[in-house]
Amino acid sequence: MVTVKNKPNKPLSEFVERLLTGQALLVDSPQNVLEVVGILKSYGVVLDAYSKNLIYIADHQFLVFFPFFKYFNGEITPQKLFRHWWHDRINFEYAEYCMKAMMWHGGGGLDAYLDTKEFQQRAQAVIKAKFATNPLVMGINQLFPDFLIEQLRVSAYYSGLGQFWRVMADIFLNLSDRYDRGEIKTIPQVVDHIKAGLVADALKPITYAVTINNKVYDIIPKSLGLTFLADTAVPYVEAVFFRGTPFLGTVSLNAQAYQIPPDQARFQYGALYADPLPIGGAGIPPTLLMQDMRHYLPEYLHKIYRQSLRGEDDLRVQICMTFQKSMFCVTTAAILGLMPYPADSSEPSEQEANRVYLEKWMERLKTSQILNVNK
Repeated sequence: MVTVKNKPNKPLSEFVERLLTGQALLVDSPQNVLEVVGILKSYGVVLDAYSKNLIYIADHQFLVFFPFFKYFNGEITPQKLFRHWWHDRINFEYAEYCMKAMMWHGGGGLDAYLDTKEFQQRAQAVIKAKFATNPLVMGINQLFPDFLIEQLRVSAYYSGLGQFWRVMADIFLNLSDRYDRGEIKTIPQVVDHIKAGLVADALKPITYAVTINNKVYDIIPKSLGLTFLADTAVPYVEAVFFRGTPFLGTVSLNAQAYQIPPDQARFQYGALYADPLPIGGAGIPPTLLMQDMRHYLPEYLHKIYRQSLRGEDDLRVQICMTFQKSMFCVTTAAILGLMPYPADSSEPSEQEANRVYLEKWMERLKTSQILNVNK
């Protein structure tokens, strides 16, 4: 993906001070509050749909080799079929893109568990139950023992991301309701709302079970102890906000061109780094998200876009720019929520530990769009 790199000599120390004094990575202004809350309202509606579909696929389309109707949530009608063909629908492909990026980059307890013998044993039990009367598939499973297990790993990520987005959708929609009631007026209040939501559901169990012939098979049992924050939220932020994946057609994947890093840990193609200009063109995955969000923009935000220089001609680009602002607020909430000590601590050693912690984050964000969203 094409990115705009901020000049390295521009200091980001001011952002460390902001966070230590209860502010956010995004400057506080009435315009920014309106934009962030408005776009998160739209995003919450879309995430609600994404979450339901991912969980449906995990629960009902597992080990289905050709899931032609996986985007229909079990409701297949001629009307929905024609809308699907006409692309008058939610673009669930973007949800799968995020799931694949999350699975590829890994991290967290979910990723570690899917490589254990315990998971393989549970997966084999599901495979045997699912294909007990299908000798062809069972024969293939004998020849290629990792093939069907890998399909269940993917299903586990469908479920894990769906459960994560279920929580985030509720947080964003509740934020919009509070804004409408006049309870949210500043960017720090937006961040506090998101952080409170993350903390409240931090220990929410991540589980996954499927039903075959009226018998329930635990794939991710509750006893495993996987939780919302550590095992889905943090890996998601790392995979989608920071690393991402290079978009085909915008950079060369030829190793001799050196346009992408040689290892995943150095990838900087996530939501915080993306150049908004390519967003809006065909073949760029986030374009699908921007297309989905444009249908659910609150009128007060849509009005601002219509009054811009190009009006609705570059609506997806404008949505992307606002969306990046909102993601820096979400990132602020995550950073503050994981900070080793309270921001208002008066203990010198704790203050120093917090400063070192924040400086490490700023080092990672120095090539992001952080300066551009604050212009």
